[in-house]
Amino acid sequence: MTDRSDTFDLSRRKLLAGLGAVGVASAGAGLGTTAYFNDTETFAGNTLTAGELDLLVDWQQTYDFGDGNAFVNAHPDHDGDGEQSIAADNPDGQLRYSDFPDEEDEDSNGANIPVLDCENIPPLSEAEFREDPVTGEPMDTLVQFSDVKPGDTGEITFSLHLCDNPGYVWIQAGNVSESGGSLTDPEAVVDPGNEGNLAEFIDAKLWYDEDCDNVYDGAEPVDIMLTLDFSGSMLYEQYGGVVSNDGVTIETGTSYPETTKIDLVELGTRQFVDYLQTQGSDVQVGVAYFDGEGSDDSQPRTGILQGLTTDLSVVDAALTDLRQKLADVVTGPSPSTPGDGDGDPDPFANANSIATGTYIGEGVDDAQAEIDANGRTGVEFRNIVLSDGESFNGGGGTSFSSPQDAAASARAAPGGAISPSPPSPETNVYTISVGSANDGVLQAMAGTAGGSGGDSAFFNDVDDPLAIPSVFGNLAAQTGQEKVIMEDSLGNVLDALAGGNGVPLDGNRATPYDELDDPADDPEREPFAGDGVMHCVALEWELPFEVGNVVQGDTLAFDLGFYTEQARHNDGSGPSQAA
Repeated sequence: MTDRSDTFDLSRRKLLAGLGAVGVASAGAGLGTTAYFNDTETFAGNTLTAGELDLLVDWQQTYDFGDGNAFVNAHPDHDGDGEQSIAADNPDGQLRYSDFPDEEDEDSNGANIPVLDCENIPPLSEAEFREDPVTGEPMDTLVQFSDVKPGDTGEITFSLHLCDNPGYVWIQAGNVSESGGSLTDPEAVVDPGNEGNLAEFIDAKLWYDEDCDNVYDGAEPVDIMLTLDFSGSMLYEQYGGVVSNDGVTIETGTSYPETTKIDLVELGTRQFVDYLQTQGSDVQVGVAYFDGEGSDDSQPRTGILQGLTTDLSVVDAALTDLRQKLADVVTGPSPSTPGDGDGDPDPFANANSIATGTYIGEGVDDAQAEIDANGRTGVEFRNIVLSDGESFNGGGGTSFSSPQDAAASARAAPGGAISPSPPSPETNVYTISVGSANDGVLQAMAGTAGGSGGDSAFFNDVDDPLAIPSVFGNLAAQTGQEKVIMEDSLGNVLDALAGGNGVPLDGNRATPYDELDDPADDPEREPFAGDGVMHCVALEWELPFEVGNVVQGDTLAFDLGFYTEQARHNDGSGPSQAA
């Protein structure tokens, strides 16, 4: 790994950036600290050009004085009202997603802006911290409250976007200091030594805010269909199915000398199911598939690989050996049946005679019919649709179903706007667009139950197929209760963040990695995919009512930051510590 003596040594960072780009982003927090952000620049102009590793950070911060949450500051915030927003082409000239639904904003969905990415996040030099919500004075730092009272709570959700290359990320703290401040008469009775003990009495929670909505979410019952692309381009080299000549191991005893898209889907979906099983989630899971249509077929090659069931070991078995099951559909004789073993799973085999077309809409319809037949009452429904292609007619005579219409019927409530009435309960539709897939179609399909579609919060654009497992990991984490990294006093949380290299974050929350107890280079910890996908980390704090006078006048100051280093040529152990 790269030898680094100080994670905040910018001259050392710039020196090493020519060999392998790294980045640091930090935010001052507290009273009297200075906020600063830095990231890596690209070194170009010679015969060698360093790759890029750019960590972009945005945030939304709220405060509750006892009258409900109010916006404090955000980045980006183009109109300066404290709520995250960017300029957009609409009558109001903005796009905002309120953390707390706004009755005057019909697009408010209770989440930070999901369309923020490496292209549209403004430079941090443009960030404004606005005013102290109590004094009205300009704030010099990100978190700065001068009149904290028992019962007050605050929260900030950081959104991380790692651009260009995969990297490991740590959250850090530094320059932690406390003071007893002025000694009032009431405080002198309970704290005559006037100790600085505000950090000890503040309760704090640090967690992955998977839906980026500034609120910790517990687990809810949900029924999920995984609707997977079984077309030839997911496996066969001549259609772009091979993504790497490096081998892949899906589980002990199952490995291949090369990596295909369907291998990554198997790895991601089985990890998804395993995570739900280990979490004891209240779920049913089923699997649907879709391909195209051959000239001799009388119907599209789509269907149910596994019906909805609470027995997740059965689902895992259905997702085992997807190479063979896809091959059975694609290269086996009609009628095609996944698992009958009559297809050729060699990714380098001649697959000229495969069915053409990709029937995404039929796959969605099949999944929704399964939800209608076997879904439970009173639960949330989700359909997660993955495709690497474009929906179009194959060589047969069957007219395909429009993916957008199929998704609209899935999202709509029975008897709603879709005519005829949709056959299943209203369903959240998540889409994963892999490689050369039609992003516009898959994004139009994505959206919340009862919504109109086109919701970026439900759309995952995966340019690099190697990121497929981490996307499924993030979706699994959204299904279970959000993962708490640490829940303790704010002082102990800051101590953990300030110790060593800070707290290592996991780019795939479906892995059984413990951020506090497991080593940073544990193989279960995964880097963050360098594709700009939004990952959110949140810090919430509360000064309990029962604290009383012991903290009167006390002050607490600290820095918060994020450190990243490239995944390639590093093992995740992080920069070495100074002797």
